[in-house]
Amino acid sequence: MNLLVLTYKVGWRVNGEYVTYAGFPYQMESLARLFHAARIMLLIRNEPAPQGCVPLRGENVSIFALPEPRGSDLRRKLSLLFWLPRYLPRMWREISQADVIHVPVPGDVGFVGLLLALIQRKRLFIRHCGTWGEPITLADKILLWLLEKIADERRVIVFATGGAEAPPSRKNPHIRWIFATSLTQREIDETPRAPTWDGKSALRLVTVGRLSENKNIQSILRALPALQKTLPNLHLDILGEGVYRSALELETHNLQLSSAVTFHGNVSHERVLQILSQSHLFVFPTRVKEGFPKALLEALACGLPSIATRVSVIPQLLQNGSGIALDETTPQAVADAVLKMTSNPEEMNQRRSLARRAAQGYTLEAWGQTIGDRLRAAWGNLT
Repeated sequence: MNLLVLTYKVGWRVNGEYVTYAGFPYQMESLARLFHAARIMLLIRNEPAPQGCVPLRGENVSIFALPEPRGSDLRRKLSLLFWLPRYLPRMWREISQADVIHVPVPGDVGFVGLLLALIQRKRLFIRHCGTWGEPITLADKILLWLLEKIADERRVIVFATGGAEAPPSRKNPHIRWIFATSLTQREIDETPRAPTWDGKSALRLVTVGRLSENKNIQSILRALPALQKTLPNLHLDILGEGVYRSALELETHNLQLSSAVTFHGNVSHERVLQILSQSHLFVFPTRVKEGFPKALLEALACGLPSIATRVSVIPQLLQNGSGIALDETTPQAVADAVLKMTSNPEEMNQRRSLARRAAQGYTLEAWGQTIGDRLRAAWGNLT
């Protein structure tokens, strides 16, 4: 079978290759192995590629590129009015030539592709990559309603990114959880383990994620002055980029923390793992209803004891004792958790092995196998 992926992801053309960010290229390479061939739609952004992008590659992978609709919010909606008449016929042809359509949602162009695939009655599998069951906008509510209507075990397979003891949907039992990852088994095996902390040397904290207000990195910053009274030489590494970076940098300056905080911006996947493996403690006080936070999974794979908010699948990831789940995300709660963790260096270091163990079940190989098993149960041999 031939797979067509209709994605919301944006990409760039760099030195003859298509590149994009996050774990998407690794996931697409894993999915492509399940099929005879895979073709991926990528929305090309007309500006220099940011740091940390990864090429979309694979022996049986090809790309068809479309220009990204311009603007955001209302301007993007208006842009789509002109974009769709021009590029809809191309999407229609690509869908007609494929055996299976994969649509990661949410995303406006991907949603259009989903509707076209339904009209053509194609085999379709959908991954909801946002926060399942927490619709905010009208578009979110429409998408959730549609997925609960169309999911079955024959033609339309739906996965919700996340995890819990209860299934994702009470209305439709055919919707099932899927985790998210960008780590191969080899990477987990070969990633250097984070160093032990002796209780005396400088403590290195690290956080990874999009720099937005609701990721709540400001709570870590505001916790640092109190922590410095007990841990005077601590340092915080912040990995990621986003619209809130300037506000976080101003907060850092106002708190006189410039020498204790490093903003790395977007860096490569390899560099993320390198910095994680040089740290002592991962801190993730998000206020977002996370689907499946890959940053936390990567920290665990490096053997990092972790402090993270008690949302979504996070309590399950930490339940073996590899970290502390926060009920509150205030600076005081973050400071208290760090002090609790560091008050017993021996116990903190024991959590390192538990962290590595927690990550073992969430490899790209297991991710692809889980998806492949379900698709083969519905459609037979995929190659």
